[in-house]
Amino acid sequence: MKKHIPNTITCLNLISGCIATYWAFQGEYKLALLFIVIGAVFDFFDGMSARLLHVSSPIGKELDSLADDITFGFAPSAIVFCKLQEFFPLSYVFPDKWIPFLAFVMAAFSALRLAKFNLDERQALGFIGLPTPANALFWGSLIVGCGDWLTAQPHAAWIVLAGVFVSCYLLVSEIPMFALKFKTWGWKGNETKFIFLMTCIPLLLLLGVSGLAAVIAWYVILSLVDNSHRKK
Repeated sequence: MKKHIPNTITCLNLISGCIATYWAFQGEYKLALLFIVIGAVFDFFDGMSARLLHVSSPIGKELDSLADDITFGFAPSAIVFCKLQEFFPLSYVFPDKWIPFLAFVMAAFSALRLAKFNLDERQALGFIGLPTPANALFWGSLIVGCGDWLTAQPHAAWIVLAGVFVSCYLLVSEIPMFALKFKTWGWKGNETKFIFLMTCIPLLLLLGVSGLAAVIAWYVILSLVDNSHRKK
């Protein structure tokens, strides 16, 4: 019986992603973000339960990738798609009406990132490229927290599109990014992680929901700075 627990939790992640996608298409971005967060919680606990129960399996690994691409690939792409439709309604003439569909490129790159992760043995203590949950939370919180501001900007659509392609690059890039895993609790060797954790709370308190997008952006910046220092 216990061997089915992780897969059940993974399916709850997938269902959360489906619900998030539904709300995205309804223009209810807050609810879409909420279910992405719920999916992220299930994603955390399915791996933890598999380790605690010692019941990991190839099927569970494949199911986890499928669920993650729905929740952290397709759902945020749907949010961006619907936001872009506000700039390029489907009633517009060709080619403008097709521009919002470019958002779904991000779902494809998320799937590619997940496939690479399953085969990459270098990511036990860190990540190579931007994790899909981080990318999903960035876009969900950005649209929820800054959606009205974006709508008022004359060139916001092109900024969002540029951001989509930057995300696609980061997802499959060879850029090492730190994970919040600690071998020891001392400052030495964990400087970047502690700095990140200490700055997250002020960003969230000052910026609210959009602070989550700022936290993800800050995570990428700190990873780049950390890599630069390690190469010296």
